[in-house]
Amino acid sequence: MSDTAVASDTGNRQIDTSKRTWLIASSCTGAIGGAAALIPFVSTFQPSERAKAAGAAVEVDISALKPGEKMTVEWRGKPVWIVKRTPEQLAGLSKVDTQLADPKSLRKADDLTPAYARNEGRSIKPEIFIAVGICSHLGCSPSDKFQTGAQASLPDDWQGGFLCPCHGSTFDMAGRVFKNKPAPDNLEVPPHMFMSDSRLLIGEDKKA
Repeated sequence: MSDTAVASDTGNRQIDTSKRTWLIASSCTGAIGGAAALIPFVSTFQPSERAKAAGAAVEVDISALKPGEKMTVEWRGKPVWIVKRTPEQLAGLSKVDTQLADPKSLRKADDLTPAYARNEGRSIKPEIFIAVGICSHLGCSPSDKFQTGAQASLPDDWQGGFLCPCHGSTFDMAGRVFKNKPAPDNLEVPPHMFMSDSRLLIGEDKKA
């Protein structure tokens, strides 16, 4: 074989080797790129920690809550109010019974009021009121109107409660809706139970 033929054959082998190397590198790069592109796509199917906790019960320390105060926690993406009612606020509940649309919380009872809260105060302990802070009309969040007496958008004999700023629905200190208001139902009382005098569990009521 001539030197020219040998050189040509050697050159062809070098070209073939170069092609193979390039093809392998390209394939690996493509595979890596494809895997990298797949990671964020697959990760969208993995629930976030927030999503995992969305339906979990929430433990709340109410030891610092004083009479007449309200605190708000989040459960299932909803605001949940915890109100420590004063003796005066509790006494005012019976004064408005005749003005309420559902004073005994019988309407949609299984959805809105657990059996242990189907009383005048809609609570386990009279002084502690717990409710989802969302109006039953169109989902606005009512404002606190704990001060008694005549005020704008409220009756002269107002005993304290909540006013929805969107369409004027009013609720008493037990979250019961007044008659002739846009809101059709009382505020929801979520499942809950007392773990101790100062600790609440919102979202579970196995011991209740």
